[in-house]
Amino acid sequence: MEMTWTPERVEILNRLFEEGLPTSEIGRRMGLTKNTIIGRLHRNGMSRRETGPKFVPQRNFFEFNGPGCLWPHGHPDDPQFHFCGGHPVPGKPYCAVHAAIAYVRPKEEKQAA
Repeated sequence: MEMTWTPERVEILNRLFEEGLPTSEIGRRMGLTKNTIIGRLHRNGMSRRETGPKFVPQRNFFEFNGPGCLWPHGHPDDPQFHFCGGHPVPGKPYCAVHAAIAYVRPKEEKQAA
């Protein structure tokens, strides 16, 4: 199928793109495929727009100054996120308080009489 990009069609494409419509919707409205729309936008030098906010870490969560408890507090993308940092139990990544939470012994089964 041969399609001619008239100045009017290019103007419609640019207007719909600037409105923030996805390329699939632009294609549907213009009676073209998404790939045709993407190709024309590329040839017009239109840049890709961002699809949404991206998570940018504020710091490297795995840089520590010496040994410390690795029990997390909060969610990693929360600005207040941090690790406990207390003195770890030897051979464990957690302090005594958090090791007691993390390493729960299974309950012993009652012996048959």
